[in-house]
Amino acid sequence: MTGHERHRASLGIAPKLTEKAFMGQIVQLAKILGWSCFHCHDSRHSAKGFPDLCLVRPPKLIFAELKTDTGRVSAEQQQWLKHLQACGQDARLLRPKDWPEIEAMLKGES
Repeated sequence: MTGHERHRASLGIAPKLTEKAFMGQIVQLAKILGWSCFHCHDSRHSAKGFPDLCLVRPPKLIFAELKTDTGRVSAEQQQWLKHLQACGQDARLLRPKDWPEIEAMLKGES
């Protein structure tokens, strides 16, 4: 734990959730609820901006770009989301603050 993290903890402030940890939470819940999940672990040779996560549970397909609550979305990421949406796909930007909506989405309630 870094000094900054210890200071935040001493003030009763929860540690910031990393994008990797956030993805882990989504994937864990998705798998429990019967979704298949795909994430490209090394995208260096892939098209820039493609969403971080593909979730499939027929008849649903969701493309998700994941960011921390303060993370910035690149122009390429925005373009991919818009193009997928224009093709009728469910393509979303998800942040930790959206957790209630994420749970509802994965449970099929939204």
